Amino acid sequence: MTLPVTAPAIWGRIPPRNKNFTGREELLTKLKAGISDQVTAVLPHALHGLGGVGKTQMAVEFAHRFRFDYDLVWWVPADQPSLVRPTLAALAPSLGLPPATTLGVEDAANAVLDALRRGDPYRRWLLIFDNADQPEDLQDLLPQGGHVLVTSRNPRWDGVGHTVQVDVFAREESIAFLNKRLPRAISEDEADRLAHELGDLPLALEQAGALQAETGMSVAEYLRLLAECTSQLLAEGKPSEYPVSMTAAWRLSVNSLAEKVPEAVELLRCCAFFGPEPIPREVFSRTPPGMGQPLGGLLRNPIRLARAFGEVGRYALAKIDPPSRTIQVHRLIQALLRDELSQADQARFRGEVHMLLVAAMPAEDAESPSSWRRYSELIGHVGPAAVAESHDPEVRKFAVNIVRYLRLSGDFAFAQHLIERLVDQWTADSGENDLDLLEAKRQFGNILRDRGEYGAAYESNLNAMERTEALVGPRHRMTLQLLNSLGADLRARGDFADARDHDLRSLERHREAFGETSIDTLRAMHNLALDHGLNSDYTKSKDLHEAVYLLFGESPEANATHITNALGGLARAVRLCGDYGEACDLGEEAYAKAVDELGAEHPLTLLVAKDLAIALRRAGELERSLEQAQEVNARSVRLFGLDHPDTLAAAMCLANGLRSTGDLDSALELAADTVVRYPKVYGSEHPYNHGCGGNLALLRRVFGDAESARRLNEKALAGLEVKLGRDHHYSLTVATNLASDLKELGEVESACKLGRGTLRRLRATVGDEHPMTLACAANLSVSLRELGEEEEANGLYKETMDVYARTVGLEHPDAVVAAESRHLDCDFDPPPI
Repeated sequence: MTLPVTAPAIWGRIPPRNKNFTGREELLTKLKAGISDQVTAVLPHALHGLGGVGKTQMAVEFAHRFRFDYDLVWWVPADQPSLVRPTLAALAPSLGLPPATTLGVEDAANAVLDALRRGDPYRRWLLIFDNADQPEDLQDLLPQGGHVLVTSRNPRWDGVGHTVQVDVFAREESIAFLNKRLPRAISEDEADRLAHELGDLPLALEQAGALQAETGMSVAEYLRLLAECTSQLLAEGKPSEYPVSMTAAWRLSVNSLAEKVPEAVELLRCCAFFGPEPIPREVFSRTPPGMGQPLGGLLRNPIRLARAFGEVGRYALAKIDPPSRTIQVHRLIQALLRDELSQADQARFRGEVHMLLVAAMPAEDAESPSSWRRYSELIGHVGPAAVAESHDPEVRKFAVNIVRYLRLSGDFAFAQHLIERLVDQWTADSGENDLDLLEAKRQFGNILRDRGEYGAAYESNLNAMERTEALVGPRHRMTLQLLNSLGADLRARGDFADARDHDLRSLERHREAFGETSIDTLRAMHNLALDHGLNSDYTKSKDLHEAVYLLFGESPEANATHITNALGGLARAVRLCGDYGEACDLGEEAYAKAVDELGAEHPLTLLVAKDLAIALRRAGELERSLEQAQEVNARSVRLFGLDHPDTLAAAMCLANGLRSTGDLDSALELAADTVVRYPKVYGSEHPYNHGCGGNLALLRRVFGDAESARRLNEKALAGLEVKLGRDHHYSLTVATNLASDLKELGEVESACKLGRGTLRRLRATVGDEHPMTLACAANLSVSLRELGEEEEANGLYKETMDVYARTVGLEHPDAVVAAESRHLDCDFDPPPI
């Protein structure tokens, strides 16, 4: 019985089959045999490190020829490693998995890889990674359990998997290909001579076939011109890096195209100064001011432009992809095109590419997620187009916006790499007092802060602000933006009171310069709201966050990032005020908005998610809180590494969640590891370092080591008093736990004395009904009773339970512990700065 032959259920992104594909039968047979034995097959380049031998075409043919052997075939462009995971993640819905918009790119890609390894729902699958470079780029992305093809020019893949060497055509394959490619039959002798002169290189044969098909040129005429062109090239000493046959064939094609459609050659030469990645056709849809002839005239005539694109494709000088609306020129052809031009012409074309990139820049600001798709299409061309070398202010603005896009979308490493290159280049070109350079340095400071390099960020921003103010004055927007950045740097250093005083002055200067409702003023207000919270003035923080959120909502300049950040700040401030139910409601809304607008793995989304986990834990929803905290911590570790500030905060949130749900061993292990990491980032005297030391002390007491807990808490309290004073919420949290240590050690009188003073200070700092005040009061009532102060203990107990009943409810975990006359443990969660 013959089994029915069905096409793959999932057929994704596979290029169209080449109707002129010829030969390679032995290689395809060898490849099929090897891959069927569950060996990863690799197609490295084998022609002196050059492209053009047809590796990609062979992979395309393999996919089409053997498609009936698979339930799933998926094509992954691998020339840009940063795009591999998103391409894998796009497969998730086809496997019955949540999409990347729900899970985030990282988790969606991992879920896809896991499903493929398990063969659920498809056991027979083929992944093709095209044009990979270093094996390390795909180290964790080649799943077992199915079939994987990798095409690459890098011979190092030979040590990774089973390698099938792809060389130039055998002569009979060249002849067969030409007979297919040319509509008018040629003799075998003519085909043999043509293949011989072109070195059997498939890309050169494609060029020759396309030229003869378009012009009707005879083989004899082509060979005559090829010989003349080759002699000329050799006489010029060219090309040293490319096969002469390829160069000669390319030059003939370009010359013929120039005779037929001269402006198409201009278009092609322009494309040579983009990157080898696909160029969006949209880039050529606008004619930038100052664009010269003939390219400017071509761009203004859509009919001629469409014809030029068509001719370039028909001569096989570029790949035109109508579905994706892109044009792509082979990197070898790009190099040949550039080498044929004088230095002056190279500079002209590079300048035109810069103008096109600037014109293609999204109208929306880089802060707006709606602009990110366009920026992602342009980013692959920034380096190859030598954007950093331009002195044009508009091109430099484009470069800075690319950096801002990278930073705001969470790619801090690439953002830092690019901004350092810009700073070095612009310093050399324009000197230290150039405004473009100072703007780049401002972005550099922001990136350093994002990466947790707080000391370096402060020094960089202070230097940039002083130079900017001297250059353009104190009311200039860039001066004030740098002033605002310095407030964040002060917060990062743990100088919370100084940051508040700085930001109060900064806000007044912003209001004077820009008015009450400008985006810059609202940012300054947001930062001051953070300062109030870090100084334990939670009501003032909440009120200011609420005002900022409402004003952002009314501002036509505001985008999703502004509004989500403001809403997240408001949710956090409401929680810090002790209103846990409302904080959860606001936090859920902020998190849903962040996932929808920014994506599940955006740094701001993770920040909002962590705050929601804390709110859920404070509200008593311990299991939901723990699940959220685990997810945030795992993503933070993958995206930022173990020592990033956001990862440290996520780890401490998770440790607190593990303790709250009874997993004390895991909580202690994670807290101990995190406490060791905090001083590396913030320094030993930062308030967060001491606050997290208090969390570790709490766990030590829970494990029965009250003496160790006491020492840790005394050290933490002393450090917090020096930095923040005794009346700060963080200091009072540690003091409340220290009183519990003293009671556990039998020093009940000292515990009561410390508890009374702490309760008085908490009532003055956060209010009579704040959950922290209630926890301190409940603990004190237990210690007072043990000391024999029954009347005071009973009165305080009743008063505390009455407040619990009308605020969080008697079913809340804190109220349950208080009702059972057990000590409440008070933990610390580091807020964002």
